[in-house]
Amino acid sequence: MKTLTHISRFLLGLIFLIFGLNGFLHFIPMAPPSGVAGQFLGSMFVTKYLLFVFAIQLIGGVLLLINRYVPVALTILGPIIVNILLFHGLMNPAGFGLALLVTILWGVVFASVRLAFAGIFEARVETKTSEVRRQARVISPA
Repeated sequence: MKTLTHISRFLLGLIFLIFGLNGFLHFIPMAPPSGVAGQFLGSMFVTKYLLFVFAIQLIGGVLLLINRYVPVALTILGPIIVNILLFHGLMNPAGFGLALLVTILWGVVFASVRLAFAGIFEARVETKTSEVRRQARVISPA
């Protein structure tokens, strides 16, 4: 399982590094999609929103490749992956296979660091009142 996790993390990081860099350097030629998908990407390009998306992909890919702050990388790449899935599922089915592969890789890496996310899956959380905070600040004279 450890080998699968390392391979998945490396592939996921490499995919996002390549596509993030491609957004800035344009070394992979791609024809613009037609129809609604083309209009959607066109509006994102004109408003410079895609630059932000490419930067986030690049940052997440680098973090995964250097194996630092992996939970942070998964957190910032999660919404990007959801949008990629929705884009290909609803507007441009041609790239849905790669989107599904990226989702599976993300899930494998997430499963390996799931303890870092344990707190967000709690149904109820105890909140500290101001009285508890004051008591916590008391320093013993010893």
